[in-house]
Amino acid sequence: MTATPHPFPLVPRRRFAGVQFGERRSPVRGSGSEVAGSRAYRPGDPVTTIDWGASARLSAARGEDQFVVREHFAEQAPRVALVVDRRPEMAFYGPPLPWLDKRAATESAARLIAASAAAARGDLAYTDDEAWIPPDGSGRFAPIERRLGERDAVAASGALERALGLLARHRALFPAGSFVFVLSDFLDPPPARSWLQLRGLHWDVTPVVVQDPVWEQSFPAVGGVVLPLVDAGGRTSDVLLSAREAAARRAENETRLEHTLAGLGRLGFDPVVLGSADPARIAASFASWAERRRRLRRRTA
Repeated sequence: MTATPHPFPLVPRRRFAGVQFGERRSPVRGSGSEVAGSRAYRPGDPVTTIDWGASARLSAARGEDQFVVREHFAEQAPRVALVVDRRPEMAFYGPPLPWLDKRAATESAARLIAASAAAARGDLAYTDDEAWIPPDGSGRFAPIERRLGERDAVAASGALERALGLLARHRALFPAGSFVFVLSDFLDPPPARSWLQLRGLHWDVTPVVVQDPVWEQSFPAVGGVVLPLVDAGGRTSDVLLSAREAAARRAENETRLEHTLAGLGRLGFDPVVLGSADPARIAASFASWAERRRRLRRRTA
């Protein structure tokens, strides 16, 4: 049995109108964090809601003890969507190979995001290029986990573009500020129009870049070594690279990752890079993501 991951806080990158830390403001008064107004104290009101400064000013003006309490907007649960790239390349480097098992990393990240949505009392949805699992308020991850476990369910090129399009068709279910986590290696990235559509919907989009640190984020010094090369169809062929060719591959891969992250940043997204399938390291990456966002909000507050 897989251990339940420790959730990370769903911290939005920026404040949307009526959105508090990933939660949608309700017009109903309640126990949220955004102040709606003030009123006179009524017996039974929690002492923690008393505005002592306002109470002191009112008491001084009227010459008798007067207490004022703060009312807050109630907060509604956030909506969270998982978008998963199911191209065959996302199943590379599985056991017994010693490199990143991208399928396992994707499943671990999805499980962690689901636990974090549940901790925030949020509704979770899932989509890939064919499947759509809507948010139903139950918090159940089992249907999503079954879909992720379908080993023969792989997609052709352009899968991520189709998955994002499928999510956009259900836009009515996701208000501004909804969290969208896009899990892919981004080696077959969606076109700019797909990202621009998500931006236009004012969702809080986080690309999760799942790449092997040895063969995709970089490339080893394997000049003069015969390597088995596996294509997307599972066919294997032997390749002999020179030291110069290996160095060129390394520069190309590192530049590709740098450009991918820079491009996502220019779109206003805050990507997470995963180079390990270890749940603890994945959790640490998302915890760092949340802390970056907290610091950003403190600077812009």
